[in-house]
Amino acid sequence: MSPINSDYAGNHMAWFRLAFRPAVIQDLTEVDSAMAQRLFDKTKWIASNVDNLRHETVASDLPGLSKYAVGDWRIFYSIDRADSLVDIHAIVPRARLR
Repeated sequence: MSPINSDYAGNHMAWFRLAFRPAVIQDLTEVDSAMAQRLFDKTKWIASNVDNLRHETVASDLPGLSKYAVGDWRIFYSIDRADSLVDIHAIVPRARLR
């Protein structure tokens, strides 16, 4: 029996898988465990809300890369709708972006 993903109205919602670039794992090992868990949970939330979010483009010359703010942190990601995949490129503190 396979799960059926739908909202209360009976409309089917897309579920996206998550992929993490190797550098993301390294970034998160340097963060306290509570914040690392919060950031990881937010990546899962982004993947489960792809169609409900306005994805903020990082720069005009990087049209496929979006960012999401979590406190003083930024999650950089791209979406592959054909493959139902959210690819997490980096999770970095805002201060490191300056």
